[in-house]
Amino acid sequence: MPKKKPFIHPYIPNSVPHVQREMLTAIGVESIDDLYEDIPPELRFQGEMKLPPPFLSEQDLKRHVMSLLQKNISCEEYACFLGGGSAYHYVPAIVDEIVHRSEFLTAYAGEPYEDKGRFQALFEYQSLMGELLDFDVVNVPTYDWSQAASTAIRMAGRITKRPKVVLAGPIAPDRLAVIRNYCQPVMEVALSGYDPTTGLLALEELQSQLSSDVAAVYFENPSYFGTIDHRGQEIADLAHAQGALCVVGVDPLSLGLLKPPSQYGADIACGDIQPLGNHMYFGGALGGFIATRDEEKFVMEYPSRLFGISRTAVEGEWGFGDVAYSRTSFDKREKGKEFVGTAAALYGIAAAVFLSLLGPQGLKELSQHILQKAQFTAQILAGIPGVKICFSAPNFKEFVVDFKETGKTVAEINQALLRQKIFGGKDLSGEFPELSGCALFCVTEMITLEQIKKLRQALSEIVG
Repeated sequence: MPKKKPFIHPYIPNSVPHVQREMLTAIGVESIDDLYEDIPPELRFQGEMKLPPPFLSEQDLKRHVMSLLQKNISCEEYACFLGGGSAYHYVPAIVDEIVHRSEFLTAYAGEPYEDKGRFQALFEYQSLMGELLDFDVVNVPTYDWSQAASTAIRMAGRITKRPKVVLAGPIAPDRLAVIRNYCQPVMEVALSGYDPTTGLLALEELQSQLSSDVAAVYFENPSYFGTIDHRGQEIADLAHAQGALCVVGVDPLSLGLLKPPSQYGADIACGDIQPLGNHMYFGGALGGFIATRDEEKFVMEYPSRLFGISRTAVEGEWGFGDVAYSRTSFDKREKGKEFVGTAAALYGIAAAVFLSLLGPQGLKELSQHILQKAQFTAQILAGIPGVKICFSAPNFKEFVVDFKETGKTVAEINQALLRQKIFGGKDLSGEFPELSGCALFCVTEMITLEQIKKLRQALSEIVG
């Protein structure tokens, strides 16, 4: 049998056999397998992987990838009422134009070649977010809201030196899981429920759980259900009366209309910048923010990077760089507040461009537009026989729809909506057993009046 001809891959450097032989000889081994001798044989994969043959030309590879992409269903083709963590918002073209510039898009680390411009861009991001949140200090974006909330809670634990946090009201189950994971080694997590009528956190239950060992009360406003709680100051006062901090998770887009958490007693605010000029992609361009007052007890507990502005050694020159670098794991891993790895800094630059474009008035108009459109959608859906809106509290962007009386499951309804090119609400049945038969609907500025009418007509036919 003729010897099998070795395959030389066009995209893999040094796959030519004689080049490989020279490299192996240079490092003193007989074969590539010798490089893995420290791995026990029983743990090594044997045989050939069940993969299709490689594409040997770029045009064939591109043709194949495009055929796969064409199977995707886009929110530009379908009406999207799906939220629950990542929502379909408009991204101005100039945002993409700026963040796709090579000095931002390809910049990762290394002061000599890119950090000066990136430091300034992120300083501007922090400044704009600080103005929006009415807080002095904002971090460079971390992975997402879940990590930001977890880190904020851990910060509260270190500041108060207390071992417990109370999570109040409706919270995204995925975020709850991350918070539990972050807190498990050092903090106890207690849950305080919500009022089934209003959808707001249960104030008396929260009060009963507060004690001298509670480091923080964490709640979201708007909540995971979209409900807006008007009792923020009262909640913060309850926490402070027990010596605990108040940590509030917030959708930054809501702050065009609503008071920022700092103005009703919050010590730390957190959330996600996905609504601020970031695409959904495949699950979101997520980036978590944390914000506090400019007080040493807060600033020195941030694990993430903070960029500031300062005079340099050159007269009249200003520069941008790290603030209190020694508190991060970049300085001393074993002494860092938490381990800090890759950040979502690029999405922070996108948020900075977005906020710069809108300005205060534009953000106010966008927030008002979303709130009114969501309220209108909820109102006309409530007119469908068998369909109800779950909670009485006002909502921002998202609201919960009850389909139990229709006799159909949310899964059945959503499948029928898909056939009419509509993404329905997120099924809450598995996450909140008490809300079996309910769905979380999201309405953003991208939803048109025609799409709202189409949703109502489609649901009327499906449940009729």
